[in-house]
Amino acid sequence: MPRVKLTIKESRCRGGYCKKGDEFIVEDLCPPLCHELWNSIYPSVYALLNGAELDYGNTRAAMFDAKCPDGGRVVVHGEVIK
Repeated sequence: MPRVKLTIKESRCRGGYCKKGDEFIVEDLCPPLCHELWNSIYPSVYALLNGAELDYGNTRAAMFDAKCPDGGRVVVHGEVIK
């Protein structure tokens, strides 16, 4: 089964959950992220775990970029790793 690596690219997290450069490997359970961020990225993570490619710029790829719903305070990059 594929795994998804989440990398925190920017962080001004008020809860202190994320710091720039943090990396998490997702196989099936939620990593130690705040629930608001996890709820916003989970559909993309789930799709990648199940073999999907997502719109990424002008192409489709097994990766995504997303921002925290709290005003974009955290930026996360997700990508499939084997």
